[in-house]
Amino acid sequence: MADSVARLRGPPKAPKAVPGSEESRNGNEADTSKDYASDMEEYAKQMQRPDRPCHKPCDSLFSNQSGFHNYRGLLNDCILLLVLSNSKSAFENLITYGFLVNPLKWVYVLVNKGGDSAFGLVAISWMFPLAVLLIEQAMAKGRLSQRSLLACHILNLLVMLLLPVVVVFLSQAGPLGSFFALIVYTVIFLKLISYTQVNWWCRNSPEQTKTDSKQKMKMVQYPDNLNVKDLMYFLCAPTLCYELNFPRTKRIRKIFVLRRTLEAIFIINIQMAISQQWLLPIALDSLEPFKDMEWVIMIQRVLVLALPNHLFWLLGFYYIFHSLMNLSGELLQFADRKFYGDWWNSDTIARFWRTWNIPVHRWASRHIYNPLVSLGYGKMTSQFAVFLFSAFFHEYLVSIPLQMLRPWAFVMMVSQIPLGLLTNLPFMRGQIGNIMVWIGIVLGQPLAILMYLHDYYWIHWAPLEDSVVNATNFM
Repeated sequence: MADSVARLRGPPKAPKAVPGSEESRNGNEADTSKDYASDMEEYAKQMQRPDRPCHKPCDSLFSNQSGFHNYRGLLNDCILLLVLSNSKSAFENLITYGFLVNPLKWVYVLVNKGGDSAFGLVAISWMFPLAVLLIEQAMAKGRLSQRSLLACHILNLLVMLLLPVVVVFLSQAGPLGSFFALIVYTVIFLKLISYTQVNWWCRNSPEQTKTDSKQKMKMVQYPDNLNVKDLMYFLCAPTLCYELNFPRTKRIRKIFVLRRTLEAIFIINIQMAISQQWLLPIALDSLEPFKDMEWVIMIQRVLVLALPNHLFWLLGFYYIFHSLMNLSGELLQFADRKFYGDWWNSDTIARFWRTWNIPVHRWASRHIYNPLVSLGYGKMTSQFAVFLFSAFFHEYLVSIPLQMLRPWAFVMMVSQIPLGLLTNLPFMRGQIGNIMVWIGIVLGQPLAILMYLHDYYWIHWAPLEDSVVNATNFM
């Protein structure tokens, strides 16, 4: 009787993949013939039992013990929810403020709000690299002592740091143009420190005379590198660390250049649109609650500002570290394109700072951290010195364009030290640490923006009772 029923039912169907198994995680049925035969045999045994069991020991998919890791569908759902929520915020912004995007306003701001002073600063920035080159050439020819060389370099670099401060404050240049000028000066300043230090290493290296003659024919040797062409290449290259012989590519890929150029043009316009339509209106609407210290509304404003600010920051990262730097590297045939690591997977603050801006990390390690360690200072002391140096320049790039001395950027950078110690604890590693890093990125920046905007209002706008506070005033 049982045999006749089995014949009527036909052969048993193949069992489904067990949730959490390899075939389930991969989304296919790539079973081996051995596993398939074993499953069929087990199924046949179960069908012969009178209660026909369908249960066996297994864990739920969300349990760590299940071994299941394929949450792709849920990730797509989260992305869809983010798109919908962001679209809702964008439409609410349009309904509240109207259409505010106007590219010509940026041109007006750059030209009329002290833009001539900012462009003037950029135009004369070449004097400081030229002075460094002349000093190094004089030293190579034996016309300067070590003490005179050091004094000349320190004086040149100090003037380079102080000149933009004096010009910005005297000319009352707008924050946007001033920020651009100070970025240029900061980059050149860091490059010149690397340039002078590497030349000092080469000048005092005992291996300088031991180089093989064939190798000398292929590679630039000190002091043959002390010329305008070599220095100009370094100033334009997408790196802060100087070398006498950079790795070079064999050709320039035209399609690659076209892609990076179109990316750069598209992203900078999207960033300007986000700032005009989304960032500045929300920030300006936050002045009243910050002025009256209404804590609940202040928290709400930080959360509202977090989304457009984070989008702006992510686009800025891609624009600078991928589009612009790769474009510059391709045109200059600069072969080292490791400008960033997988900082989005960072589970500690230290790993984030090591991977999100590799040119700066390399510079700090090469010219601050390693020299201090070699002089006998501890690792913690050397790391603290790096953070202090970084905090100074973060404040320099924010307070000077805003023409007010406030410590918020400096304090937030120094606060990364205890936060880094916290994320280094064993129980913070992994997913919890990564979430902590993202919270700092998403919420820390809008809080700093509103703090600076609050102080900027009281210093520059509040004394003018009849002034109209709008985006043009700020820029």
